[in-house]
Amino acid sequence: MRIGFPLPDWTAPPAPTGAPLAGRFVRLEKLDISQADQLFDAFAEGGDDLWTYMPHGPFQRGCFHAWMRKMAGSADPCFYAIRDLETDRFAGIAAYLRIAPEAGSIEVGWLTFAPSIARSPKTTEAMFLMMEWAFRAGYRRYEWKCDALNLPSRRAAQRLGLSYEGTFRQATVYKQRNRDTAWFAAIDREWPALEAAFREWLSPANLDGGQRRSLSDLTAPILVARDPALG
Repeated sequence: MRIGFPLPDWTAPPAPTGAPLAGRFVRLEKLDISQADQLFDAFAEGGDDLWTYMPHGPFQRGCFHAWMRKMAGSADPCFYAIRDLETDRFAGIAAYLRIAPEAGSIEVGWLTFAPSIARSPKTTEAMFLMMEWAFRAGYRRYEWKCDALNLPSRRAAQRLGLSYEGTFRQATVYKQRNRDTAWFAAIDREWPALEAAFREWLSPANLDGGQRRSLSDLTAPILVARDPALG
């Protein structure tokens, strides 16, 4: 009879509390209603398309404030606002969710980035900081899930070194439409190599004066499975 490998010293990690996570480009701070106007203005630059694959939005300002109040008080999801250290303004949101310390599993999601930081080292560093906290806290599994039609999100997950694990057909319904959900994850034994890849990519030697080596090139050897939808 085959059984899973033993974990004699396993102890459940703590749940995230929203303690700040700081890097070179961004600082992640617990979501608070005081950030609402800056975030609303930053997101407005992205138009309604910013919310296409999100279960919420687009918002009018008052509705966004109401949503922020609700989410700021949530433990799961545990929301962060992303402060752009270059401008000292909030320009994004991210959260830990489906937090299961007893299983050592945690997901990252609710990712909403204003155009001012999207597809930049700032968002990459934010994702690194959240992954770093999770694995250092003792989580064994770090998940990313998205609408299977959301190819930019699938590309982002694979670029960050999360391996494709399959697509759950008709997984849920949101905004009165079907969602097939693509699953990605990294596990703790992959983290040392992933951390090294992130640190190399984020280093001044790689980024200052223009990217010298892509993060995708650095994380590709770590992937257990690639997403077939990405070619």
